[in-house]
Amino acid sequence: MSVVGVDLGTLNTVIAVARNRGVDVITNEVSNRATPSLVGFGPKARYLGEAAKTQEVSNFKNTVGSFSRLAGRSLKDPDVQIEQEFVSAPLVDMHGQVGAEVTYLGQKTQFTATQVVAMFLSKIRQTASAELKLPVNDMVFTCPAWYTDRQRRALLDAAEIAGLKVLRLVNDTTAVALGYGITKLDLPGPEEKPRRVAFIDIGHSNYVCSIVEFKKGELAVKSTAYDRHFGGRNFDKAIVDHFAKEFKEKFKIDVNENQKARLRVAAACEKLKKVLSANASAPISIESLMNDVDVKGFLKREELEELVKPLLDRATQPLEQALAEAKLKTDDIDYVELVGGCTRVPALKTTIENFFGKKLSFTLNQDEAAARGAAFSCAILSPVFRVRDFSVHDIVNYPIEFTWEKSPDIPDEDTSLTVFNKGNVMPSTKILTFYRKQPFDLEAKYAKPDIIPGKMDPWIGRFSVKGVKVDSKDDFMICKLKARLNLHGVLNVEQGYYVEDQEVEEPIPEAKENEKKDADVGDELVSPMILNARSAGRKAKCEEEISIERDNKRLRFSSNPSSSATSPQPTEAQQQQSLTQDDRQAMDTDEKAEEKPKTRKVKKQVRKGDLPLSAGTASMDQSIKDQATEKESQMIMEDKLVADTEDKKNELESFIYEMRGHIDEKYAEFSNDEEKTKVKEKLEQIEDWLYEDGEDATKAVYVSKIEEIRSVAGPIIQRYNDKIEEERQARLKEEEEKAAAKRAELEAKKKAEEEAKKVQQEKEAAAKQADGKAEAGESKDTEMNDADAVQPDGV
Repeated sequence: MSVVGVDLGTLNTVIAVARNRGVDVITNEVSNRATPSLVGFGPKARYLGEAAKTQEVSNFKNTVGSFSRLAGRSLKDPDVQIEQEFVSAPLVDMHGQVGAEVTYLGQKTQFTATQVVAMFLSKIRQTASAELKLPVNDMVFTCPAWYTDRQRRALLDAAEIAGLKVLRLVNDTTAVALGYGITKLDLPGPEEKPRRVAFIDIGHSNYVCSIVEFKKGELAVKSTAYDRHFGGRNFDKAIVDHFAKEFKEKFKIDVNENQKARLRVAAACEKLKKVLSANASAPISIESLMNDVDVKGFLKREELEELVKPLLDRATQPLEQALAEAKLKTDDIDYVELVGGCTRVPALKTTIENFFGKKLSFTLNQDEAAARGAAFSCAILSPVFRVRDFSVHDIVNYPIEFTWEKSPDIPDEDTSLTVFNKGNVMPSTKILTFYRKQPFDLEAKYAKPDIIPGKMDPWIGRFSVKGVKVDSKDDFMICKLKARLNLHGVLNVEQGYYVEDQEVEEPIPEAKENEKKDADVGDELVSPMILNARSAGRKAKCEEEISIERDNKRLRFSSNPSSSATSPQPTEAQQQQSLTQDDRQAMDTDEKAEEKPKTRKVKKQVRKGDLPLSAGTASMDQSIKDQATEKESQMIMEDKLVADTEDKKNELESFIYEMRGHIDEKYAEFSNDEEKTKVKEKLEQIEDWLYEDGEDATKAVYVSKIEEIRSVAGPIIQRYNDKIEEERQARLKEEEEKAAAKRAELEAKKKAEEEAKKVQQEKEAAAKQADGKAEAGESKDTEMNDADAVQPDGV
């Protein structure tokens, strides 16, 4: 199972994988660690990633960028009109969704932004599979924290069209915070003051600030603020507008009238901005920009800061909002971590540093931090990897409310309820309770449409509850619905069921346990996880019943005699009697066995059955999704066929040049003049065809042309190969003979050494034997002399 995290950026996309006990950022086909987020369309195939970047200027009308910001939106959205300034392809309306009109395979074609995202994700999948050498299906994607339910569903639909399973759609700054915290071993404990870090992510088009609290093994996002139209491209636009005005005055050309010229100026200004991040001034020079006019200019860093002053004035607004929502001050922030390519602008860093009054931290890779965090999140969700336990608590950015039609049986019923408030923990689940006699519908929407991006429709979904009917007593059915804001930040009503009140007997616990349980019951009844959608009268009645029931429980608890009160008082004789510990334990056990457990009758809600649900959301219809999936598979096959055809064409061209060079050199001695002439004529004939009529031939035609050349040049090549093989066999035989001679020499040498060693051993043995005999003779003579010298004692 693959573990892949993808930072789906507006300008570039970074892919990270978990492997080798760590997280690595992988490279694409041209060894770049970031892949351009572009999709281009051509007369034969699509251009994805690096190929689209190469074709961007020459094919700008058929190149789509910023597609992740367009998905899930309509053409009427004011934000989409802003995006049109940065997207070179024309945007159109496609059944309420924004799409792009391009020329693909020689005809005008329209694709929704969701389809374009799916195309790019297919490329990301191929890149990851090529690097990991295995199929890639599961991924974690990042998205800006301000994305709505509709935009998140569009990204999930795009992933499904591309054949990917999204384990989690995580916010950018949350992914960065996870990558920061999971590697830290010095986080404060549960009882200590949490470490507060402000993560500021300023990329190509987004500015997001999140205040995150860290404790050992967990992180909690306290607040998130953002500016949706603040990033590197806004700095680039300011520079482009400056030079467009300057070029119009100095060189009498207006680049705004020529989109290709403006794209070239934008590319040069982006490089200029990067140079000015490290230098005080930088030049700009573009050859033949427009009307065969060469242009050049010069810009100082002070001039750049003056151009972007309106942007710098807005730089502190998200910071102030994030601190206000977290109810913190700048002194409460321990560290300020900056990520994103735009944070390299010196004036922007100075502005943020002056706001917090402390030194900024750059401990994370500014371009890859989000992708690494997404890979960590994927590893946590994957059963393949063992990762340090680390829980992530994100927050809800937009309040969500449910509305429903008033029940005819409850005329004074409320018809709306805010279920998920801004700042609630995500993911989370809420239980909604309804009293109904017939099926009913409810809708989910954003409670404050003015704070969601642009003028997007606040509607989230409509849910129909079936199977509701009156019971045998003609009373209301108690319907409970489980609403869940899942890991992706997407809202669904996942389950519906109905319950009935039943009286059950339960034992009365000890006094202390009673108090604890009473507190737990109270918490459950007033918990925000249980929301009653009922009329005011019935709700008041229920609350009154609950209050009385709780009071009765307390009365019962207080009147219940404790164990010490019910145990028999010992007599004076028993007090004087000495008992062992075992006797006392036996007596206690006997007394408890004689006591009968006291019970009480309580009303509890018992689940009786499920309620069928049907949902209508902003997600793509399954039939349309299947068609898009089929279309994507078809385009992938067409791209593969075009790539294979191009490879065969290149192979044919290389083969022609190779044979032409070898026929008079390498193959000269293996062919006669007639064969050479015949081969040269065939090569010239096919070369003329290739450059005249063979530009758009099929793969099979190219293969057949290669076979034609081989049929003519085959005998010559075979003779050359036979000669090469003969020489190779001769070399092998010679090497084998040399090796055999060397082995024989080594064996003879080894045998001689062994014989010499054996002779030496025999000599040493003989010498040792002679020395032994001599020693034995000397010893014997000495003993005999000693024996003669000794006289026996007289008796």
